[in-house]
Amino acid sequence: MKYTGSAILTTILLSGSVSGQDASIRVDVSKVENRISPLIYGSCMEDVNHEVYGGLYGQRIFGEGFEEPPRGLNLEGFKRYGGLWDLDGNRVNVQSDPGAKLVSEISAPENGSIEVDIKFTGVVGENAGLLFYVVNPGNGAYNFEGYDVSLSQNGKKVRLGKHHFNRTTLAEAGVTFDRFQWTHLKVQLDGAFIKVYINYQEKPAIVYTDTNSPFSSGKIGLHTWNADVSFRNLKVEQSKILTAIPFKVKEMPEVSLMWDTINTENCHVAYSLDTSTPFSGKNSQIIHYKSGIGKVGIANRGLNRWGIAVEDGQEFQGRIYLKGEDVKGKITVALQSADGSKTYANQDLTGITDDWKKYSFTLTSSAKDEKARFAILMESPGKLWVDQVMLMETGKKLFNGLPYRADIGNAMVSEGLAFLRYGGTMINAAGYRFKKMIGDADHRPPYTGHYYRYASNGFGIEDFLKFCEAAHFTPAFAINIEETAQDAADMVEYLNGAVTTTWGKKRAENGHPEPYNVRYIEIGNEEAIFNGDSREDYLHYIDRFEDLYNAIHGKDTSIGLIISAWWRPESPNMKMVFDRLNDKAAYWDYHPGADAADAGLNTDKELTEMEKLFLQWSHDTKLKITIFEENGGLHNMQRALGHATTLNAVRRHSSWVLTSCPANALQPYKQNDNGWDQGQIFFTPTQVWGMPPFYVQQMAARNQLPLRVCDITSGKLDVTAARSEDGSVLSIHVVNYTDEPVNTRIELTNFRSGTTVVNIESLSGKLSDENTPENPEEIKPAETTLTISGNTFIYTFPAFSYTILKLGR
Repeated sequence: MKYTGSAILTTILLSGSVSGQDASIRVDVSKVENRISPLIYGSCMEDVNHEVYGGLYGQRIFGEGFEEPPRGLNLEGFKRYGGLWDLDGNRVNVQSDPGAKLVSEISAPENGSIEVDIKFTGVVGENAGLLFYVVNPGNGAYNFEGYDVSLSQNGKKVRLGKHHFNRTTLAEAGVTFDRFQWTHLKVQLDGAFIKVYINYQEKPAIVYTDTNSPFSSGKIGLHTWNADVSFRNLKVEQSKILTAIPFKVKEMPEVSLMWDTINTENCHVAYSLDTSTPFSGKNSQIIHYKSGIGKVGIANRGLNRWGIAVEDGQEFQGRIYLKGEDVKGKITVALQSADGSKTYANQDLTGITDDWKKYSFTLTSSAKDEKARFAILMESPGKLWVDQVMLMETGKKLFNGLPYRADIGNAMVSEGLAFLRYGGTMINAAGYRFKKMIGDADHRPPYTGHYYRYASNGFGIEDFLKFCEAAHFTPAFAINIEETAQDAADMVEYLNGAVTTTWGKKRAENGHPEPYNVRYIEIGNEEAIFNGDSREDYLHYIDRFEDLYNAIHGKDTSIGLIISAWWRPESPNMKMVFDRLNDKAAYWDYHPGADAADAGLNTDKELTEMEKLFLQWSHDTKLKITIFEENGGLHNMQRALGHATTLNAVRRHSSWVLTSCPANALQPYKQNDNGWDQGQIFFTPTQVWGMPPFYVQQMAARNQLPLRVCDITSGKLDVTAARSEDGSVLSIHVVNYTDEPVNTRIELTNFRSGTTVVNIESLSGKLSDENTPENPEEIKPAETTLTISGNTFIYTFPAFSYTILKLGR
């Protein structure tokens, strides 16, 4: 913990004139500017980095439906980190994936070159290319250290990037190549001096010297970023000797990607996926134990194969769907050590027939192991089909008895959240439909997700609403704009209708008799963003919004509908959207960037412009604004200040703005599949902790007061002030986004004089500071009090800090 605030209290002067300060804050407590809604303290949740499935959702099995195909290609001398790879003759192919890597055992030369031929095989995508000086690789696009050289899918650009569990572009150049033909990519290395060549041209496309702690050793590899691509002719030149790196396949059993095989020596067993008669979805797993003596089967170690954390005496409830052919012996489910040498709990399942049947079980661990596995075992020959495996913690490990991790749910509550939005680009997937997310989770169909291809519907919109209900969060969620009007109407009746209605009755049958009383539904997410300022895209969105508006309000006019059309203030399409939807929508969703320490200053300007345009287009408009995503790629102290300044902006505009939801609410530690490295709460299988933005939200929420009052500020500080209804309590929110302490004169007008206690809470640190599992409270607010006499005093705000001064009761 850093107590950076307490040492500066000696700078306080009690009253009278002062000089030499760098800034001043004058607060008139009697002048109310606007009311501040407690709902402004929001968060955005979607399964962008497995924050839900593998995180909040209590299911400990990852890949429970065997929808992931087999591991696919394993190459001799290479290790895969994500993605589906296959070999076709002399070329290796990989399907579009957010960051799949194939890392060789071959080291990159310190003086020499690496080259490969690349051809894009899909019509859309991002980029692909070479990796070099790779160390500490893991699953996820940014989960390694080293460099990448990447060709763009559009055939117009080459980029050089540096990775340190994130990505920084070092250089880029415009080039021209035929993306559907083989393109030769070569990297020439001389220590930190890097040259990049395209198609054997004599002049390099990029020349760059890395002078900032350059990497000089590590492996070579191939990667894709959301592109279908092929590679061939991988070569390394060292000491003027050019060596071809062959692609040779190692045979692998056909077991679903998230599962591992268990074999006893001398047992003859075949693994395959059955696509003809699965219980649910597209696949089930077959274990065909043909002959031998011993145990065989499959095992699951949860998200990222991190392991399933178990404690001595901890109980797990589970279920599994099985059918068999000539299965004579028992089937055993067990909790074991990662290598299977120790068994902590097991239960035998008998009576396996040739029809699918659900088998429930209870496992109570006899030991503590943070990296345990769940195993399904056969000990005599037969043919077993497996599908839909569930393993859930019980008791206090669950949030309010619901199937959600209690430690994560409690952390979200302790953050002070009042509002939670469930949405984001995940809802734009074609298979994302409300009716597929209700009822028995075992029967909900999987779909091709946006962020994770093999998305499960185990946690859907209704599950989100149950969580919000238990946590006392005001919920909002987004729906796909291609939902039919009838399905949208049925959805509203299901969520808000009486049990006497057709769909309200279905809700009751599914275990929730009382209506959810949903009040906010967003139509789509960031619509009309990807093709630029396209009038056709905006028109299509308007048409879909109006269709769904009529259906939803035909069932419940109290629901506020939110516009998700991408906000481009300079575009004439904005007025077109406004004119058509002004009398139908309640809010327009605006997504600012929040990575910069002073990000809120720009957000303030953009909100002011947005309000001005709304009133210009219709002076009596009732359309307001909501911020359902504060976006970026950081979760450190810099992002914390970005959120603090954004909250200040939202307080100034609270009569217009419903809430502000930083993205994303949650993130597994070091899980960054797609660049959105911005979780507020991080977690592992055994630990949950807050990042600096978490503490900004917590500080702001617990110091919430309803009335913003006038402040006049000079100097490089971002300030808002608020008071209680009766004016007896005052809070001043101050962000110092500069790298130097700011000595500040603070003057209060129309506030009671005399001796006053000031409670001070301050969060500060270097911009790059973040919390880790080893030191989860390195960056945390420091609290202190001081006593002043009179209504003028001086306080020095630390560099890079968010401070709340609270006076009165």
